[in-house]
Amino acid sequence: MAYREVMADLTTLGRRIRHFRAEAGLTLDQVSDATGTASSHLSLIENGRREPRLSLLEAIAEALGVSAAALLDPSPPSARAALEIELERAQAAPAYRELGLPHLRPTRAMTDETLRAVVGLHRELDRRARRAIATPEQARQANTRLRHDMREVNNYLPEVEVLAQEATTRVGHHAGALTHRTVAQMADQVGLSIVHTDDLPHSARCVVDMDRGRIYIPPASIPGGHGLRSLALQAIAHQVLEHRPPEDYGDFLRQRLEAAYFAAACLMPRAASVAFLVEAKREHNIAIEDLRDAFGVTHEAAALRFTNLATEHLGLTLHYVRVSGDGTVTGAYENDGLPLPLDATGSTEGEVVCRFWSARRAFARRTRTTEHYQYTDTPAGTFFESTQTGTGNPDDFSITLGVPYRESRWFRGRETPWRETSACPDAACCRRPEDGLAERWEGKGWASPRVRSHLFAPLPHGTYPGVDDRELYEFLESHAGLDA
Repeated sequence: MAYREVMADLTTLGRRIRHFRAEAGLTLDQVSDATGTASSHLSLIENGRREPRLSLLEAIAEALGVSAAALLDPSPPSARAALEIELERAQAAPAYRELGLPHLRPTRAMTDETLRAVVGLHRELDRRARRAIATPEQARQANTRLRHDMREVNNYLPEVEVLAQEATTRVGHHAGALTHRTVAQMADQVGLSIVHTDDLPHSARCVVDMDRGRIYIPPASIPGGHGLRSLALQAIAHQVLEHRPPEDYGDFLRQRLEAAYFAAACLMPRAASVAFLVEAKREHNIAIEDLRDAFGVTHEAAALRFTNLATEHLGLTLHYVRVSGDGTVTGAYENDGLPLPLDATGSTEGEVVCRFWSARRAFARRTRTTEHYQYTDTPAGTFFESTQTGTGNPDDFSITLGVPYRESRWFRGRETPWRETSACPDAACCRRPEDGLAERWEGKGWASPRVRSHLFAPLPHGTYPGVDDRELYEFLESHAGLDA
């Protein structure tokens, strides 16, 4: 590891210097004399306030009778030091600074019991802060901000593309379907092994035991299009991208997006995917189903990957919409001006799309094994759309990829005769009853709604929103016992 990377954790370095100085029975003044450095400067280094030059670090190590590598070891030198470091970091966090409370510096007179109590309070404050963050309203706001951010960069993350390319190149994969064996080799590259188990916590799709280097995933593909390769690759991504426990809900969503992006970029490598799509565009025959079949992925994964590459490498603006069987949006992206349904906060997830859009019209077909092609006239212009329907847990869903009319010439299905007109967000289009119907039936009809019970169920509170900490840690403990 590079010297500059190690120096990022000055607090641990300072504690290790202090620890070895105490073991050597030396005072700051004595180390100062031996190194020719002011004792005040050494004190700042021990308190993590100054970064020593490599030459000074080597001089300190020589004075203490240890190696420079021993000082640069990233682990705390003792259990007491670990508590002191955790307290230092907790007090540096924004949540504590906002309280305006004084900085508590642990002294020699402070007992370990007192220190553990103070650190325990900080842990509980942090846990409660995370619990407060994971509310549906804040989650929607964070998701909206992330969608806007990705629109600004055309849904393209070049840094993640490079990391995915490096990861696949190391195992010799460049094109075609990524095999499970190759994914296992990629996991091995970052010190992880894949273990299949059928007792995962009900709130987790996969679990990583970083202590033992294990990725736990189901023994068979789970419903909803989340393949085992993608699950494992997302777990690998968190290691490659050096993710840490999320600071807030927005951080959690961004990490999840980056991990999914990395997985897709491994399953559908940029160079091979772009070459495939450029050729399809040249032949005026772009089709998501072809991209899907060429790389052995789901239709949803192929559509999402297309949104990553279309603007940056093909010069196409586009939109992607995932809609459940009742018409509600469960995922969306656009940079072509499609008027997505939005609530007062600008969020589209949970809103109902126009009944004339391809995303809903596709459900009405008797034969739903092939894609549904349609032109849709909207207040923002005409769009060409291709929609594939599927069956998930618990409802049916549709995946729509669309482009402005002028771009339809590059796509298969452009000869379709299907054309619809949508006036949304005008309420008269979908939500307001036709003239006379309200007057005729108001007060004469009664309906028992299908209540989505999950809307009333709070997310399990934990380090990772939606994952129950107790279940997670009990799972890890049980498997650690099996491995012992």
